[in-house]
Amino acid sequence: MKKLFKLIWQVLILYGFYYVGLFIRNVLHLSVPSSVIGMLLLFLFLMLRGIKVEWIDTGAQFFVDHLVFFFIPATVGVMNYFGLFKGHGMWLIIITVVSSFLVMLTSGHMSQALARKRVVEHD
Repeated sequence: MKKLFKLIWQVLILYGFYYVGLFIRNVLHLSVPSSVIGMLLLFLFLMLRGIKVEWIDTGAQFFVDHLVFFFIPATVGVMNYFGLFKGHGMWLIIITVVSSFLVMLTSGHMSQALARKRVVEHD
């Protein structure tokens, strides 16, 4: 029962960052999605040690473990606009493959750089 309350509390913290991002977006009339603003705020708080990773790690892992369920509504929504994609199939495949490759390449370089930095800091 204690683990369940910990999970709920951590998910509420993550949602809190989303809603603060939503508030900032509405007040400043930004065109940036509120989820992105919330993630930037979360990143800022983590970097400035305003919150500890232990305060959100279980909730974040819950979202990562169930990430596929968050993509189902978006995928089904794309089916409503199939006509827009008709005739552009090859371009969509190329764009998807290239962008996926770039994300993997960037993530790999960033994780290696962070790992090297962590090794240097511990030595």
